[in-house]
Parts: sequence; structure tokens; C-alpha cells
Amino acid sequence: MRWLQGITPVVTHARQVLALPLDIVVQPQAEPGMAPLALGFVDGRCKLVLSMRGNPEGQRQIDAIDPELRGPALELMAAHELGHCRRYLDGAWHGLPAGFVATKAPDGLAPDLQQAWLNMRSTRREEAYGDLVGLAWAQTHHSALYTKLHAWLVAERSADLVPGSHHDTLDWLALVRDPAMLDGRTMFEAADRIWARGLRD
Repeated sequence: MRWLQGITPVVTHARQVLALPLDIVVQPQAEPGMAPLALGFVDGRCKLVLSMRGNPEGQRQIDAIDPELRGPALELMAAHELGHCRRYLDGAWHGLPAGFVATKAPDGLAPDLQQAWLNMRSTRREEAYGDLVGLAWAQTHHSALYTKLHAWLVAERSADLVPGSHHDTLDWLALVRDPAMLDGRTMFEAADRIWARGLRD
């Protein structure tokens, strides 16, 4: 399975070097339309969930990636999910760093829409953190391809973009065109500083 092979280097690093409580779950039932790779969190453990059976989206995503970038891009996506894992483990999911206050929902929205707007903003922040972790992995493990991987991720995030929506992470991606911006002891440490800077900007 191409996806499983592609994410293996990241999974191995997460378990052996970072000692993250990480499991792989391959969905046995057909899951058409589901994201091929996602993260769950159950009983203090992170679950990388692969939904391939009866799901053409998995092959479509692989086919859409330049062959030169396929392996590294799959690793980037897995590292992105580990960014979510780290945030869950830290008890920080949808939270903000000290000193930051969440923006209030626009006036005039109904209460349910206000909550939806706040949830969207929170999800956008988490997606940005995941993207930065993925690029930090690329910077360390595929430095020669970093510029191409960054451009690929920008293109992915720009497709069908609704500014400010859940997957609009372009403000953060603009901060890391230079791979040197993601130097850090771990990929999480590398992402932390830039993530906070994006929140501030």
C-alpha cells in the first residue's frame, strides 16, 4: 500500500525517537469520500487512520503529486498529522499560547453561526500548526526538495480557497519560504515559534 509505505519513515521516527503513543489504523470498511489520512485521539493515544478501501480519493491524491515528490509529500502529510497529535497530547487542542486572546466572532451573527465561526478559526490555527510541522520535517529530511514541497503545499492550500476558512494556512506558509526559518531541535519546536508569529501577524 503506497500510503502506508510513504508514511512509514515518519511513523518510525515518532515511535522510536519522539516516543509518541501512536497507532496505525487501516479502516476495513469502504470509506468513499473520506480523507485518505487523518488523525484520531483515543484514550491518550494518537491514531493515524488510513481510509483506502473503496476510496478513490487516496489514489487520486497520489496521482496528482509529481513523482519526484510523492514519497516526501506523503511524509509531510504524516508529519502534519503528528502536529495534531502533539497538540492533543499537550492538552492544547484549539488553545492559544499564553498572551494570545481569540478574536471575537463578528457582530450580527446568530449564536450558532458565531460558534461555527469560532470553530473555523480554531481549526484554521491547528491546520497551520500541522502544516508547519510537516514542512519542518521536510526541512530536516528532504532539504534538497524543500522549495518544491513548500510550493506544492501552497498550491494545495490555494485550491478552491475561501480566505480565512479552515484550511487557509497561507499566512503561515508565507513565513517559511526560507527553510532556515524552521530550524529547531524537533519538528514541533521548529513549528512553535513560527506558528505564534503567524498568530501575532
